[in-house]
Order: sequence, then structure tokens, then C-alpha cells
Amino acid sequence: MTEPQKQDFLAEAEKPAGNIVSEFIAFMSANKKWWLAPIIIVLLLVGVLIILAGTGAAPFIYTLF
Repeated sequence: MTEPQKQDFLAEAEKPAGNIVSEFIAFMSANKKWWLAPIIIVLLLVGVLIILAGTGAAPFIYTLF
């Protein structure tokens, strides 16, 4: 590894870590994987429905279906 590459690597390593959402958005934009966004959104919505099914909101959720 050359000296400029080493300096670039060290500079990137010293940056504060981002959160998972910003990392995922950066990944999608860098790799042109925007088709992943609807899949992740649907999975998150299903997860929210599963969580709400165990609470007092369950009777209101079941009337939607």
C-alpha cells in the first residue's frame, strides 16, 4: 500500500460511524440497488404489523383485512 492510500485509509477510519439507515442508503446509491428499497419497506411494515398484533391495537388491525 502506498503512502497516499494509507493516509486515505486512516482518514476514513477516523470518521465517525454512521447509523444503519444512512449506511444502507449510501450502499444503495453507490451500487445502484434502488430495487431493494421497496422490499425493505414492505418487510418493515410486516414487522410493525406483527408487533402490533400482540398489543391492544390487534382488533383494529384485523378489521383491515
